[in-house]
Amino acid sequence: MRVHRTIALPIICALSLASCRTQAQDALVGEGLPPVERLAAVDRPGLRPIMPPEIYAVPGVEANVYFDNIVLAPDTEDMLWDVDCPIGRQQTERWTAVPTPEQVGDWPLTVRIVTPEVQPVLEMTSTVHVIDPAAGAGREITLLCVGDSLTAASGYTARLVTLFAEDEAVNATLIGESGPGGDTGNRHEGYGGWTFSRFVENWADGQDRVEVNGRMRRGRSPFLFEVNGEPQLDFQRYLDANNGGQPPDFITILLGCNDTFSADESTIEERIDAAFAYADQLLAAFRAAAPHTEIGLLLLVPPAASQDAFGANYTTTQTRWQYRRNQHRVVEREYETYGGREAEGLFLVPAFVNLDTVYGFPRAMVPANAYTDVEISRMTNGVHPATAGYYQIGDAIYAWLKGRLAAQ
Repeated sequence: MRVHRTIALPIICALSLASCRTQAQDALVGEGLPPVERLAAVDRPGLRPIMPPEIYAVPGVEANVYFDNIVLAPDTEDMLWDVDCPIGRQQTERWTAVPTPEQVGDWPLTVRIVTPEVQPVLEMTSTVHVIDPAAGAGREITLLCVGDSLTAASGYTARLVTLFAEDEAVNATLIGESGPGGDTGNRHEGYGGWTFSRFVENWADGQDRVEVNGRMRRGRSPFLFEVNGEPQLDFQRYLDANNGGQPPDFITILLGCNDTFSADESTIEERIDAAFAYADQLLAAFRAAAPHTEIGLLLLVPPAASQDAFGANYTTTQTRWQYRRNQHRVVEREYETYGGREAEGLFLVPAFVNLDTVYGFPRAMVPANAYTDVEISRMTNGVHPATAGYYQIGDAIYAWLKGRLAAQ
């Protein structure tokens, strides 16, 4: 059970610790520039914790809980964190562990925010399940990954292909009509800019490919087919074409970014309502043809840590903090709407806690301004991770899959 215990104390944080992460960021700024003083945090309303009740890990693969991803605050680096767990270690910005085979089992994890007097302000608990590498021994499974550009990048699916290739217990095949091509085995249904609604109703006159701004893009939803002269969701026909008519063992879904990206405080709830209405239709279509398939809904991952990344992609049309608030609200609503439905074969996959929003996103060295020779590191992509970030998402999905195989 997920426990969030809030103690009625003001959040008063000390000046930022001289952390190695801060030193690393300062080192990227270039020689001769003084460090920026970090101001103390002030009292604020609730931190809205979203710590997952369960976290999955496998021996030899890094597992993380990044503190900035589990509460809603613009200044988590200035907070005082305290972690208790029999495995792993606490670092400035995260709890992290690379479990050993001897650590297979369940481990309690407690993460707190404390005052300078070490009085608890917020306490969050979870259970870390370190899964036996032999889980699923002898199984041959198929996996369908559905998503938007975060899936279309083929990054976390590439990591899954690698992890399963190294897995001596399980033979996994990814299915789908998209991917980098070739003989990589990296297949999925990921399309840039797509939403829940596009997977449910994008017909495009039945054309698989359409030209958009001079580029050929996916047109018809891969799950829509003409039935009695009308487009209808027909997942069985999709499976007939892509998996020998058999339901996949697992489906993962990573959507929600495009559904809510441009929302603000006045529109976020209606945007989520609309997205979830389509999500329910998509889930129902999957379930009709695959009644025993386990479906993992990935809790929406956070954006890059810096406004620089949003300026690079979106100029002044969206801020990092507004989208971070949107993403956080989506996760809260995903817990409320889709949590606790494991008996239906529907699971929430907490890959969001594993993603490094500072060093898991693209960067570039650029002049600090038009008149200086000093180059600084600025983040360059607001919502799309670098390879390292995609691999962290893949690690979390793999650990969840191994956990489900162990439970079957």
